[in-house]
Amino acid sequence: MTFTPINPVALNARQKELRNFHKIAARLADYGFHSMWLSDDWQGADFLAVHIDGKTVLRVQLKSRLAIDKKYLGKDLHIAFRQGERVFVYPHDEFVTWVIDRKHVGEATAAWSEKGFWHWSSLPVWASAFLEPAFELRPISS
Repeated sequence: MTFTPINPVALNARQKELRNFHKIAARLADYGFHSMWLSDDWQGADFLAVHIDGKTVLRVQLKSRLAIDKKYLGKDLHIAFRQGERVFVYPHDEFVTWVIDRKHVGEATAAWSEKGFWHWSSLPVWASAFLEPAFELRPISS
């Protein structure tokens, strides 16, 4: 048998989601987390990330991009997404507060006020101030 890389663009939506999970789970493993995919969303989480400290358990919603959603508020969820090879895992509610306090999104925004969600297809420069210091999981060389 030979291993041949796949073209991720050719994958269906479910295959892309699982590939994305494994890419993020691999990065979380470098930080001491064991990730477990949930076959059914559990209280908004797509997967659990359990730390080797025996105390920390993250309930994680997997996204394809930076996002906030009112349906996740108060559920103690983290959002995980990849931007190229960069991986981010951030506390949803804390980010929502940060974004609203700085007026990057607000009730005047129809998608947020009426539909209850907002996302960014590319990483805004202003978001780096929140994400990069603590919530970007950088590759660790072995």
